[in-house]
Amino acid sequence: MQTDSRRLTDKRYVVPFALITTLFFLWGFARAILDVLNKHLQNEMDITITHSALIQVTTYLGYFLMAIPAGILINRHGYRRGVIFGLTLFGLFSLLFIPGAYMEAFPAFLLALFIIGCGLVCLETAANPYVTELGAPETATSRLNFSQSFNGLGGLFATLVVGQFFFSSSTLGGSVAVPYTVLGIVVLGIAVVFGRVSLPKIGHEDDKADGLRGSRVAELLLRRPMFRFGLLALLCYEVAEISINSYFINFVTGQGWMTDRTASVVLTCALAFFMVGRFVGSWLMRRIRPVTMLTACAVGTVTSTALVLCDVGIVSMLALVAIYLFEAIMFPTIFSLALRDLGSLTKSAASLLMMTPIGGCGFLLMGILADSVGVVLPFVIPLAGYIVVLLYALRARKPYAVQP
Repeated sequence: MQTDSRRLTDKRYVVPFALITTLFFLWGFARAILDVLNKHLQNEMDITITHSALIQVTTYLGYFLMAIPAGILINRHGYRRGVIFGLTLFGLFSLLFIPGAYMEAFPAFLLALFIIGCGLVCLETAANPYVTELGAPETATSRLNFSQSFNGLGGLFATLVVGQFFFSSSTLGGSVAVPYTVLGIVVLGIAVVFGRVSLPKIGHEDDKADGLRGSRVAELLLRRPMFRFGLLALLCYEVAEISINSYFINFVTGQGWMTDRTASVVLTCALAFFMVGRFVGSWLMRRIRPVTMLTACAVGTVTSTALVLCDVGIVSMLALVAIYLFEAIMFPTIFSLALRDLGSLTKSAASLLMMTPIGGCGFLLMGILADSVGVVLPFVIPLAGYIVVLLYALRARKPYAVQP
């Protein structure tokens, strides 16, 4: 069956594409809550930036430890069961915030976030590669950028609604249980929906041949140099992106530019730029080579981050927001480029790529620097990450081959 290479997806895949895209919104929401939860718990529990960084560390440790088991689960049982398992973990352990809030126990929050991270990585390991398969290969990167745009929408909604709730002056505004209880109920409802629908199975002709070549991981890491570079670039991107998101409110309030409540609104505006960047990027990539877009955006993030480090007042503030626009297309574009021409190795490759959110631990390094030398210097960490992405983009413009 022939497909229109300019169409985002085939007509036969419209419904599953729409269903899977809802997952992008969910994990965007779940990850963005962390950025306001971090500052909220600093205020409520009187802890340092370094201490509160454990929120990100434990969540993304769940990603790291569960990524390969998630890949094995999806390889054996398919994308749909991987999604249902991830939604179940996500939903059930969101409800653990109810007793955690009652006891006011920071370790209980960390345990819940660790298991939620395990659930989220199952969703991402299933959804990201599955979306690339739902249509013509030529539009895979554009299609993933479109779905990832809803990730930005989820993040925008989380920082605006939950941020205003956390930083409100009402007594109810201090309860972390409220947003997580609502989220848990919604997620478990969506798990029921996925349990009642069927998704098209995507297979590859060389599945059996792949099994004869030995370890998929060894194949990817030893004979696929551009996959290795893509894995490194995605890790460095995650270090930069997650660290900046998590540090945003701490930075702008530490500079004395605004209050916590106002900062959550400005972060929402920055995430709006991020979402718009992905929608626009998805449209442009049907006309411009993805690797060309990635190169231009990497130059933009390196320049903008350098301006933040220069600490020049309003210029640095505008540069900080500009980072969100430039980085918007990076994750889905690197992810799609790294999966290019992998065939039956795609699921295994996706599970390795989904270990990269461990880069969120970069916020811990930013917190240590902020607590010791000030709020500006920590931006050297995301700057280094964006430089690696730029080097990957420049290398990906050249032809490459599988190593013998």
